[in-house]
Amino acid sequence: MRKNVVFILFLAFALLLASCGGGEETAAPAETEAPPVEEAAPSGEQVQLVIESWRNDDLTIWEDKIIPAFEAKYPNIDVVFAPTPPAEYNGVLNTKLEGGTAGDLITCRPFDASLALYDQGYLASLNDLPGMENFGDVAKSAWITDDGSNVFCVPMASVIHGFFYNKEAFEKLGLQVPKTKAEFMAVLEAIKADGTYTPLAMGTSDMWEAATMGFQNIGPVNWKGEEGRKALIAGTGKYTDEPYVKTWQELAAWAPYLPDGYEAVKYPDAQQLFTLGKAAIYPTGSWEISVFEKDAQFPMGIFPPPLDNEGDTCYISDHTDIALGMNAATQHSEEARTFLSWMTTPEFAELYANALPGFFSLSNEPVTLTDPLAQEFQSWRESCEETIRNSYQILSRGEPNLENELWRVSAAVMNGTLTPEQAAEEVQAGLDSWYTPTQ
Repeated sequence: MRKNVVFILFLAFALLLASCGGGEETAAPAETEAPPVEEAAPSGEQVQLVIESWRNDDLTIWEDKIIPAFEAKYPNIDVVFAPTPPAEYNGVLNTKLEGGTAGDLITCRPFDASLALYDQGYLASLNDLPGMENFGDVAKSAWITDDGSNVFCVPMASVIHGFFYNKEAFEKLGLQVPKTKAEFMAVLEAIKADGTYTPLAMGTSDMWEAATMGFQNIGPVNWKGEEGRKALIAGTGKYTDEPYVKTWQELAAWAPYLPDGYEAVKYPDAQQLFTLGKAAIYPTGSWEISVFEKDAQFPMGIFPPPLDNEGDTCYISDHTDIALGMNAATQHSEEARTFLSWMTTPEFAELYANALPGFFSLSNEPVTLTDPLAQEFQSWRESCEETIRNSYQILSRGEPNLENELWRVSAAVMNGTLTPEQAAEEVQAGLDSWYTPTQ
């Protein structure tokens, strides 16, 4: 590519000399305005864009599918996907932004975390980005200022929480997919009694799994989704209320069914335990589909969070999860905007949703899913009430940070170092120390 650029520039200069009289001394040509980057003239200077992300599982997909599709249209822009492990992302990103070393494009967490970056001047406003009209208010709500005046990230996808299970293991042990909490615990006990498989592939070393894949997965059934989440924001609900204590009690009951030494088991360890066929159930979400389908050599199924009683209203966390924004300090803002504008297109929506099954497009454009597990996850929207993780909007703006506190106490409950009641009291006390409810 660079050889082609040099040749084209040489040819253009030769033609210019010829038109000016060949051997005569000529003045340097006047500077001309570069073509709009959105048109991405192939003969332009090669520019590299770096994407910061926590999705290290997606590296191959970005390198093999998404980036090549973009670079085929815009060959003068090289894109590098540079992920950081999920548990380290927030801290590493903040350090890079403060030090001026962050990439050009920033993968955005929803709500408070990214709003804080925008308020600190690290993310640029994208109000005038071509293509933003392809997203509705709900899609943009996780990446917009409280007054609705500035959108600062391009919405990419939501994810749905649930449980994966090894169909082969269930068949061998004669188990049925559990619909109620009692059935779920009975299944765990049967798997443990057999001894062939670890019942639940999950650890607490990274802490975030205990909250994200545990507390926020099964909890909406207890606090009734949006009803409970909005009550916390309004101050009419407390983490010391029965639904939250009950959720931690249920998490504590998982401990006997976790891997040996689960306190030291990290997220990749638990993933591998499941994909190697050594564990029967994995509490997580739709974001695992592409990794599990690549690595697992057995048929998998999924089921939603179990209910108290069969026939009760089903609640799922359908979480506005991921978006992409522009580093306000990037030296390549035009090229970064070109990439972001491309992300608003139907082409990207279809490509992303099927390259990363389980990440459901937030675009207004219809997307046809080809992956059976992704189709099944998405079908839960028809039978279940939807909510998002209850710590993400407004409630994690102060210190102690609510999201991080939920990580800490949920892991501690599962480790047996905090009781569910103590966890509830500590979380609510931390929130009360800085948060004044919005009315």
